[in-house]
Amino acid sequence: MTPKYTGIIPPMITPLCNYDELDVEGLERLINRMIDGGVSALFALGTTGEAPSLSYRLRRELIERTMEIVEGRVPVLVGITDTSLIESAALARFAADKGVDSVVTSAPYYFSSGQPELKDYLEHLLPELPVPLMLYNMPALTKTSFHREVVEWALDQEKVIGLKDSSGDLVYFRKMQRLAAKSRPDWSLLVGPEELLGEVVLLGGHGGVNGGANLHPSLYVELFRAALDGDLPKVRDLSQKVMAISEAIYTVGRHGSAIIKGIKCSLSILGICDDFMAAPFSRFHDTERRVIQNHLETLEITA
Repeated sequence: MTPKYTGIIPPMITPLCNYDELDVEGLERLINRMIDGGVSALFALGTTGEAPSLSYRLRRELIERTMEIVEGRVPVLVGITDTSLIESAALARFAADKGVDSVVTSAPYYFSSGQPELKDYLEHLLPELPVPLMLYNMPALTKTSFHREVVEWALDQEKVIGLKDSSGDLVYFRKMQRLAAKSRPDWSLLVGPEELLGEVVLLGGHGGVNGGANLHPSLYVELFRAALDGDLPKVRDLSQKVMAISEAIYTVGRHGSAIIKGIKCSLSILGICDDFMAAPFSRFHDTERRVIQNHLETLEITA
């Protein structure tokens, strides 16, 4: 049995030209850029996609437009994380009707869930889902992790197909690998922080859901393949390039929104899509844009 998802699955930004308006032409250019770069699938409505800040109407439009543009070239996963189980299930049904391959959920945010409550939540959610579910461990934003007891339960659920871990905790990731190896070799174990991509794949992980793949998809695909082949010199070289993007593009802003702003600003400078941000964030000013443009030139990232 092999994992359902391997390789690079970009957590797609949501190109906007106003608070409740998609940059549709930019979305098409972005999607084609990532597919042409060799990605294995696309993940819409994740953290990098600013999903919790988008209206339910806009989330549905994004799903519909994405499926029209992709035209079956790669699988599409959609985030359904919400504070409301009913809304998560409704979005999952809409996504399935549009042909989405799987859905993804983190722990519900705002209220902090205990592990028994988190398990109960998933137990109630699963029967409502018409497509497979991937878990998304994002403790920095949800205030809780999927602990061992919940993951062990999830491994027994055929409809749960894997885990994306954005904790940045390599020990946690390794423990989840050991758990899955006992009973679910078909589980996909994917890493969020791109700075760990090479190490995770060398250790047996299946790929990455990396924001930088919006910007330079072929680099992340090449790094994944090098790690899969065990080509250590190439992994070291490409990992340095990934780190250079992280240290340059993601550090221009002063706040937690800096990563998303950096990616969106970069794509705007390259002429891919608008860099309008969902509230409460706003795009970079001219001073930061000039810094980003200098970084892009130094990193030799082009349209």
